[in-house]
Amino acid sequence: MFDRRKFVGSAGLGLAGLMAGCTPRSAPPAPAGPIAVDGWTVLNDRPALDVEVSPLIDDIQRRAFRYFWEVTDEKTGMAPDRWPTPSFVSIAAIGFALTAYPIGASHGWVTREAAAQRTLTTLEFLAKAPMGDTPTGVSGYRGFFYHFLGSTRGYRFSLSELSTIDTALLMAGVLFVQSWFDDAASPVEARIRELAEQLYQAVEWPWITPRAPFVSMGWHPESGFIRSDWDIYNEGMILYILGLGSPTHPLADGTWDAWAARFEPSWSNRWGEPHLHFAPMFGHQYSHVWVDFRGIRDSFMSAKGIDYFENSRRATYAQRNYAVENPGGWAGYGADCWGLTACDGPGDFRMNTGGSDRQFFSYSARGPGERDDGTLAPTALLGSMPFAPEIIEPTVQAMYFRYGEQLYDKYGFLDAFNLTITRRPPEPFKHGELRPGLGWVDKDYLGIDQGPIVAMIENHRSGLVWETMKKNPHIRRGLQRAGFTGGWLSA
Repeated sequence: MFDRRKFVGSAGLGLAGLMAGCTPRSAPPAPAGPIAVDGWTVLNDRPALDVEVSPLIDDIQRRAFRYFWEVTDEKTGMAPDRWPTPSFVSIAAIGFALTAYPIGASHGWVTREAAAQRTLTTLEFLAKAPMGDTPTGVSGYRGFFYHFLGSTRGYRFSLSELSTIDTALLMAGVLFVQSWFDDAASPVEARIRELAEQLYQAVEWPWITPRAPFVSMGWHPESGFIRSDWDIYNEGMILYILGLGSPTHPLADGTWDAWAARFEPSWSNRWGEPHLHFAPMFGHQYSHVWVDFRGIRDSFMSAKGIDYFENSRRATYAQRNYAVENPGGWAGYGADCWGLTACDGPGDFRMNTGGSDRQFFSYSARGPGERDDGTLAPTALLGSMPFAPEIIEPTVQAMYFRYGEQLYDKYGFLDAFNLTITRRPPEPFKHGELRPGLGWVDKDYLGIDQGPIVAMIENHRSGLVWETMKKNPHIRRGLQRAGFTGGWLSA
């Protein structure tokens, strides 16, 4: 049974009380020594953390890690798009799963050996996956993978596209494990490094630039290249960094500058300090999962006098300011209830609520002033933890204490909720259900939303992912070819 007192020592302690520690509701009786999640392994030497977090944030991170450890197929390493609803595999979720395994090992939630074996299983499966230009019976083409794969053999699912951004998110995870598993004496870890290099070098980035220098969003064997390119500011930073860093099939010189030359129209001071605006929060998070942008700048940001980390900090505050303003009059919005990003939604329908006819959406990319239908996603907050912990953690605490009984479960916060919808719509919900005392609540967890929670809490705590990726030569090469200088990159 949910107990909202779980993370405080006594009533009214607030954040100070959260720092005091407690026992999670699902914890077994205390053993002789500390035990990792679900009693998998004894924690003899829990690593010291640079930034202490509350027991609530620690529990959220552990549960999000457990999502990847428990729902990923241990025989193939394939991560489902969502759970518990049966689903296909998401290659981006695999990239986040690969990133989660070393984090779990660093905390002792699983052993390093177990994390290495799960990682090796994943990379072996990907390396053996068939490639080709046929519409069926393959997993990808020219080093790129299809957005969604079947959950059994890992072949292209339905008519999904050969996805450039999802391949990039996968490859970011691949390069992370390449640098983290660095034991020279371990044959398993040596094989991980070898396969990671093989997978990354196989991606033929120039092939998918039909409107060079911009990278197309994807390709279908039935119709060719998708007509849209990565040509505005968004999560595509990690894609271009990886493409420029390739030692075998790199993007052309000047690609980043040509892309950044299109950023100026997105520069905005609406809802806060001037920053590059991209409405859904994931666009300010995904690239930062693997790259520490603090103190390094390209020519665009040098001219603005900030870096991309500061840009994401401002975007985080802008989201909160938007929720305080609440121009749409959505229920619950305020300084301690906000967070818009791509997430599940109740469905695609219109319904009268509070005397207004409103449009709602199923899965959609939501942001300030763009497809906002009152649906909030905890990952929009938790994936921004390093940017503005001073406003994120109190908001997360407020959500937990107000709505946790209906919203917090096995793997942490469910994907999304909507306080405006308090009765059934004219047609069935696409996702989720009504829950008494709250409103619409999703019933699923999504891999691409759980991933930033695990990784960005860790970057806030210890900088583990950032520090590991600073050692990767491909990431450094990509940043330098993009024109980034300063900070750790120049050290």
